[in-house]
Amino acid sequence: MSEVSQHPSIDAPGLVTRRIAADALSAVLHRRQPLDQILDPQTGIAELRTLEDRDRALVYMLVTKTLRRLGTLRALLNGLLDRGFPKDAPQVEILLLLGAVQVLFLSVPNHAAVDLAVQLTSEDRAARRYTALVNAVLRRVTREGRDRISAIDESVDTPNWLMKRWTENFGVSTAVQISAAHAIEPPLDLTVKKNASEWAAKLNGNLLPTGSIRLLPSGSITALPGFDEGAWWVQDAAAALPAKLFGKVAELSVADLCAAPGGKTAQLLAQGAKVVAVDRSAPRARRLKSNLERLRLECEIVTADASQWKAGPFDAVLLDAPCTATGTIRRNPDLQWHRQPGEIEKLASLQSRLLDHAADLVRPGGLLVYATCSLEPEECERQIQNLLNVRSNLKRIPIDSSEVGGIDSFITRSGDLRTLPCHLPNQEPRLSGCDGFYAARLQRLA
Repeated sequence: MSEVSQHPSIDAPGLVTRRIAADALSAVLHRRQPLDQILDPQTGIAELRTLEDRDRALVYMLVTKTLRRLGTLRALLNGLLDRGFPKDAPQVEILLLLGAVQVLFLSVPNHAAVDLAVQLTSEDRAARRYTALVNAVLRRVTREGRDRISAIDESVDTPNWLMKRWTENFGVSTAVQISAAHAIEPPLDLTVKKNASEWAAKLNGNLLPTGSIRLLPSGSITALPGFDEGAWWVQDAAAALPAKLFGKVAELSVADLCAAPGGKTAQLLAQGAKVVAVDRSAPRARRLKSNLERLRLECEIVTADASQWKAGPFDAVLLDAPCTATGTIRRNPDLQWHRQPGEIEKLASLQSRLLDHAADLVRPGGLLVYATCSLEPEECERQIQNLLNVRSNLKRIPIDSSEVGGIDSFITRSGDLRTLPCHLPNQEPRLSGCDGFYAARLQRLA
């Protein structure tokens, strides 16, 4: 938290939400903390639990929109600052970013955005000497900001090293589309146990070709029909595809490796599979158990390192491997500002060990599905190619578009699954897109 002076006994309307948003944004950008932990309703910023649902939603929107447009906002503000952001008062940058995002991208009156930012600046011991600067810069943003950002290339909202990689791997046009998709707040995707069309009608959502239900976020998720009875769970449409690649799984023994928080485990259980869910993190395993309890689903849950766990053989093994998660930036906009290039090689080494061991858990004739939510080839296609180069007892089973909603663009030339954040377009931008996911299906030979 920022070091602040005593707050007034009565805060100005909206000040508390901005103060919490400033603390959250500072934790992400200055202390490199994950946003999902900071805004977690149970374990995150304590003050969040004192807010009404509407105000919590505003905090979330303030922080995530700032992170989605961080490159643009920084470029704009640096153009208005003769000496850049003050080094001796890091909170000044945070408050300028929050003020500017409200003026330019959210429906907040200019005077409220500026006045609240100025008041928060005056509360911070290190920043208060820059109160006049914050006031002057944000008033210029209200006058000149929209014209200035029209001249800024939106690709600056993606770190250069990631933009370069995506351009090399997917081409200039697709890289730009991926970056643009990250600027839009994603919709809410649900996976249902059964009767997807009926639940789509009950929830007033769109039934996607892949079987997921898509709707615009509105209010508390727990208040939606079907939550209490465990009829559905939140899962991105792309994340729901890998578990479908086994086909009919009723009565099959399945190992779900790196299983938490349990979306894919729930899919397999709902289709009648006998699942053992494995995760090395005890807290994540407990979360998986809690999620399954709400869904009225049961399976064996094992807390173990999936690269060393001995069991099986299984009819099917699903490995959703730990990765850089660059395919989920649209849902986790802090990720791209935390990730570093060196992490790819480190995670690729872990994935290789996990994948090699997962292949040993499959019975002859059984299937192995390897998946990641990464856009990086080292964590995806190259993992499968490296494995096939050294394991003659495995072969790729190409995926057909009919298995994933009939969407041909999801299938690579090699017959693997590859979704991108710019896929699933819709005339309503807020109903567009999906996470970037990769999956390959292998069969173990006798």
